[in-house]
Formats: sequence, structure tokens, C-alpha cells
Amino acid sequence: MTEQEIRDQLSEILVQQFEIQAGDVQPQAHLYDDLGIDSIDAVDLIVRLKEITGLRIPPEDFKNVRTVEDVVQVVNSLAVDT
Repeated sequence: MTEQEIRDQLSEILVQQFEIQAGDVQPQAHLYDDLGIDSIDAVDLIVRLKEITGLRIPPEDFKNVRTVEDVVQVVNSLAVDT
């Protein structure tokens, strides 16, 4: 899965599952401050990403994620490692 495919999937999840406006899903958008994602939503996001990518995303890897691009980088690094 390419970074762009990850970005597209993430955007789709954020728009459909969390009802975020597509225009707000920018690489630099802060998940918590800009998009209103809370800790429970973050867990749901990890579960959804796992379903789509087949990758197990350890919570400790997600702990330092702050922006949309951070999520893309974490998922991409896990995909490269497998």
C-alpha cells in the first residue's frame, strides 16, 4: 500500500466514520485540535485502519501521532516492516 493509498483510506475513514468534512482532512491537520478526534475515536480509528490494511497497529506506535500525516507515516512504516 502506497502512502497515497493510506492517505486516501484514512481520509475516507475520517469523513465517513467520524463525519469530518473532506476539506478539513489535510496532512497537517491535528487529529485532536483540528478534527475533534478524542481518545476513544483514536482507538476506533486504529481498529478501522487494521481492518483495511491488515496491519496490527500497536497502541504505543500511535501514542505520538498528532496529525493526519503522522498516521500515514506510522501505517506506512508498519507496512514496510512487514
